[in-house]
Amino acid sequence: MSSSPVSAPPSPAAPPSEPSRSPWRSLRHRSMRWWSVANFVSNAGTWMQLTVQNLLVLQITGSAAATGLSMSVQAAPALLISVFGGAAVDRWPRKLTAAVSQALLGAVAFVTALMVALDRLDMGSLMVLAAVTGVIATVDGPACSLLGNDLVPREDVPSAIGVGALVHQAGRLTGAALAGVTVGFLGTAAAYAANGLSFLFVASVIPFLRPARGAIRHAGAAEERGAQDTMSVREGLAFFARRPRLLTLAGVTGVSAVFGRNYQLTLAVLVTGPLAGGAGSFGTVSTVLAVGGIVGAVLGARLRRPSVRVVGALAAAGGLLQVVAGLSPSLAVLLVMVLPMAVVESVSDTAGTAVLQTDPPAHMRGRVLGVWGSIGTVWGLGGPPALGLLMELAGARGALIAGGLVIAGTIGAGHLLRERRAAVPRVSPVANLETAA
Repeated sequence: MSSSPVSAPPSPAAPPSEPSRSPWRSLRHRSMRWWSVANFVSNAGTWMQLTVQNLLVLQITGSAAATGLSMSVQAAPALLISVFGGAAVDRWPRKLTAAVSQALLGAVAFVTALMVALDRLDMGSLMVLAAVTGVIATVDGPACSLLGNDLVPREDVPSAIGVGALVHQAGRLTGAALAGVTVGFLGTAAAYAANGLSFLFVASVIPFLRPARGAIRHAGAAEERGAQDTMSVREGLAFFARRPRLLTLAGVTGVSAVFGRNYQLTLAVLVTGPLAGGAGSFGTVSTVLAVGGIVGAVLGARLRRPSVRVVGALAAAGGLLQVVAGLSPSLAVLLVMVLPMAVVESVSDTAGTAVLQTDPPAHMRGRVLGVWGSIGTVWGLGGPPALGLLMELAGARGALIAGGLVIAGTIGAGHLLRERRAAVPRVSPVANLETAA
């Protein structure tokens, strides 16, 4: 009698593969790779123009104050109309908005190049062109930021933001280096023309970008919200004000921006003053800050679920590191502290940006970024003068130490207050009635 074959026991199911934590995971998507290349070209062109613009203002006026004024004129629209730019980004198709804004920025660059070549550019026209650039940027900034995130699944957004930070740093270094070469060999007008070409390159890439599977589609979100949504600025402000996570993020980022982070100011005074260093010493510190920023961007891109709690913890840690840096007895000790300070700041920025761009529903993100743009401009304009006043009163060391303690203390106190509120039991009205009965 033949025996029946013995069936093999079923093999256990293979455990699900753990999601990738690679900082480069967003680049596995073809459109994101193209978008990163386009962003690098655009950033290099932008920083080339900014570098040349400062030199051009100095050449026209011979005044450092006028140079600062031109930068303020370009930043001022973000303070006044960012909320309207964010509303426009929510209202209009994202790819079309980004492509048109990039083309308009390219047109402004070409007009400037032509005026420089014909020797028709004076301070008044330069200020007008800077203001127009600032107005267009209030739409272009959130449109391009959200377009990059729309290309990847939600879990890859931190990677996309981290890659974007690396591209920004690489473009900044490349653009600043190319500015001197371009002006030396081809003239100032060529730098503006090159920036115009960089914008046109981005505008030409955008129509070919396709979202990856699992990415949030902006058009779908528009259909879901229906035709009755007014897309008003007031709605964006109200949403931001009712969102505790966003308010907490704004508070953490604000206190960090005012009392820390402006290391190019505080560390410059510390190095050239109490530590008796020179321009070369501060150049070394700046290099270490840049390296730390790059390392932090890579680490931040590994995050999968950034949260406000993570941002707060990193900001508090940065504040404590700032205190130790203020106590540095020598340049060598300061350099040891500067690297982790820059890393922590960069990771915190990446986490905060990921929260800001993923927490709101898809159809509200442009307006939320618009509100954030106005808030960030307030910090950018008000932080350095406030920190400068603190250094006048307490010196460079005192400003670093006091600022770091304020950051860590404020965030720590806010955390304890939140924990205490969460620990208080809430009794429902029905329970109160039952107890009374």
